[in-house]
Amino acid sequence: MAGHNKWSKIKRKKGANDAKRSKMFSRVIKEITVAVKEGGSPDPEFNPRLRLAVANAKGINMPKDNIERAIKKASDSDSADYLQPTYEGYAPGGVAVFVEATTDNINRTVASIRSIFSKYGGNLATNGSVDFLFERKGIFVVPLADHKRETLELELIDGGAEELEFDSENDEIVITVDFPDFGNMQKKLEELKIEAKNANLERIAITTTELPLGEAQKALTLIEQLEDDDDVQAVYHNLEMTDELEAALAD
Repeated sequence: MAGHNKWSKIKRKKGANDAKRSKMFSRVIKEITVAVKEGGSPDPEFNPRLRLAVANAKGINMPKDNIERAIKKASDSDSADYLQPTYEGYAPGGVAVFVEATTDNINRTVASIRSIFSKYGGNLATNGSVDFLFERKGIFVVPLADHKRETLELELIDGGAEELEFDSENDEIVITVDFPDFGNMQKKLEELKIEAKNANLERIAITTTELPLGEAQKALTLIEQLEDDDDVQAVYHNLEMTDELEAALAD
């Protein structure tokens, strides 16, 4: 899990520029749209999935007006209906890659995903090829704020936390829960009146693939190209975060 958290911190830092923020906003708006349509209510109080999407929007500092417009637009019967396909494949060096997309045009999306794998030295595989290499976990990033660490830790364990990482640099806690405990942790945080900066169900690699720096960078280029695709919501992989690779990414 430590490797996953390293990747998460790097991605958040890289997401600070305007282009990345614009893509993050676009992805959250899609989350809101799907949440409104599937949850059956434009009111976050009665729609847990929408409540989560709104919390994630706030976590990336999306303006309140933008959030309200997105909810209103999603409530319109003429708004786009999105599909949520997944794709599996391999990056250079045999790195397993799992892609989650949200799209209103599946032909466009699969063509784009296939093109990226091909262009950057990977290959798109059939569903089920790499899924078994990942396990689904709930990842919550919450502010530590004025809470006493020991007391909060006990409360979070009671809510289903299986791993806690206290990040003193950013004054926050990264909470990992098993897939079935995702809703329990949401309720626990609401009970504690703690608003998560980010909360998602993610796919965490069970085992990782370590590559020489040059090969790792090639694999990472493919992964980043997938992440930049407008229809892609999330990309998961099992590339090992070595100290050498972390140092190269920091440059």
